[in-house]
Amino acid sequence: MSEADSAEVLTVLVYSDDREVRERVIRYLGPRLGKSEPGLSYVECATEPALIRLMDGGGIDLAILDGEATPAGGMGIARQVKDELNPCPPIMVLIGRPQDAWLATWSRAEAVVQHPVNPVELAEAAAVVLKVRQPVSGIR
Repeated sequence: MSEADSAEVLTVLVYSDDREVRERVIRYLGPRLGKSEPGLSYVECATEPALIRLMDGGGIDLAILDGEATPAGGMGIARQVKDELNPCPPIMVLIGRPQDAWLATWSRAEAVVQHPVNPVELAEAAAVVLKVRQPVSGIR
């Protein structure tokens, strides 16, 4: 890995109306997913309008959306941004029940993690999704 690669920082958007969920996700992922992986910086938001504004602005490498957020759940928002942004950054959805996995598939999220969030499962899913990401610069 070159010095330029090790200095790379990826931006992760974390959406939930619950501050504790956002804090837990950020704490579990930490400043980087592995020793030789890029650093991670975080952008938090608690409302759908803020999330849409941030996604429209580009520069997001991964969006982690809480499917249990209210009044706008992460699965519906995931579907919306997948329809509206081209290209769209990869999306991970946090679901409340295993039975919601079909809805997460409908949302076109690249990864699904169940509440309560398991730190190892979250990090593994994020690592897989970030390895296959494509650069995103916002609405086209």
